[in-house]
Amino acid sequence: MSPEYESAYDPSGRLLAEDAPGDNAPPLSVSELSARLKRTVEDRFGHVKLRGEISGFKRAASGHVYLALKDESAVIDGVMWKGGAGRLAFSPADGIEVIATGKLTTYPGRSKYQIVIERMELAGEGALMQLLEKLKQKLAAEGLFAAERKQPLPFLPKVIGVVTSPTGAVIRDILHRLADRCPTHVLVWPVLVQGEGAAAQIANAVRGFDAMPANGPVPRPDLVIVARGGGSIEDLWSFNEEIVVRAVANCSIPIISAVGHETDTTLCDFAADVRAPTPTAAAEIAVPVRADLIALLTEQGLRAQRAVRRNAAQARERLDTQVRLLPAPDVLLAMQRQRADDLGERLGRGLRHRVTDARAELAGKAGALRPALLRQRIVREGHRLDGLRLRPELLTRRLTDATTALDRMWRLAASLNPDLPLQRGFARVMAQGRLVRSRTDAAQAGQVILTFADGPIDATVGGVEPARATDILPPAPATRPARAKPRETGVTQQDLFSS
Repeated sequence: MSPEYESAYDPSGRLLAEDAPGDNAPPLSVSELSARLKRTVEDRFGHVKLRGEISGFKRAASGHVYLALKDESAVIDGVMWKGGAGRLAFSPADGIEVIATGKLTTYPGRSKYQIVIERMELAGEGALMQLLEKLKQKLAAEGLFAAERKQPLPFLPKVIGVVTSPTGAVIRDILHRLADRCPTHVLVWPVLVQGEGAAAQIANAVRGFDAMPANGPVPRPDLVIVARGGGSIEDLWSFNEEIVVRAVANCSIPIISAVGHETDTTLCDFAADVRAPTPTAAAEIAVPVRADLIALLTEQGLRAQRAVRRNAAQARERLDTQVRLLPAPDVLLAMQRQRADDLGERLGRGLRHRVTDARAELAGKAGALRPALLRQRIVREGHRLDGLRLRPELLTRRLTDATTALDRMWRLAASLNPDLPLQRGFARVMAQGRLVRSRTDAAQAGQVILTFADGPIDATVGGVEPARATDILPPAPATRPARAKPRETGVTQQDLFSS
């Protein structure tokens, strides 16, 4: 056996695990060890309270919260399930010191231990103020507290919405103060003002008032008051929640924040349009005093009456002054009166002259209208009328002349008809829509149309030696025969163009 082979079976360096004599500790699996550790840790640390600073805060989509708690020299992971995370009274953030209550457990998948947090609170007022200041800086950086976002309050709101607890003294103080100053229609949106779920209810109330339609069955408020009585910073913490601050800042209705007493300040006060020191003061800011309004209106009415009377008196004085400077009516109307009298006299004389002239003219015309003269004129005009009457024989003569002239014109038109020579054996030669007038034109055309009396026919020019003119025409007579004298028949031919 070689030395290498012998060393493989040496008891101090065994290759296979064997139970040693007297060993009663069987080997454990990793899962068994993790389970024993988990039971040991949970039994020993089933209820612990840890104070530390939040680090690596993360909220998963499932609603669970994962974070780490640390101090100067150590860190421990923590988890808070969805149910406990929903009951938190504040919004955790990195750097906030808290006290977490829960139990320790292990996570075998990563060989680490962690705390399952059941409840988490801020570690003292200093941590709470630190969280408040951090949230304040964040919201201020977004401009939610800017002065240009503030809306002016209505002078006399018709409807006021109040977000507060319906059972506390705050709503009674507001209603009593409004009734004393100026009775106004009030809508109360009941909410929790502290504790679990208070911030969500307050934010929903503010958004609910803002979402109400202007002409709905319930009148939309012209002003909203968010109110709560005094208390510690923990009691007022719901009005420091980010969800409430954003709802107040984004509301289109003017809002008065009246949370706590005069010395109490919340982030809701910075986001609101106006901060009131107390709920009672908010009611005083919301509406004016009705008695003061009546007194003001009365005073304004008296001042208006005095101003009207003063203006009337001053106008009367100015009118009297102007009247004294005007001349007397007799002086103003003297010239017009004299002219009226003059025109009256001239009118009478003019009428008399006009009547006299008219009578003379009528007498002259009447002399020309004697009956004898009229009878003579009637006889003279009768003779003229007889001379102008139409005689039938004149009309008959003119009609006969016109008929004769029309017949001559028809005979002339018939003699000029281009188709008339075709009846005597002539033909009309056409080529390409034009009349062929010469032998040269016919030779150039090649194809022609010959139109006879009984219709057209196509013809081709060329291909045959043209006959000479002497072969076509009859020989000319040697001497021109004498012109025969016309027979005397006793009837002379009528000229076609003579009338």
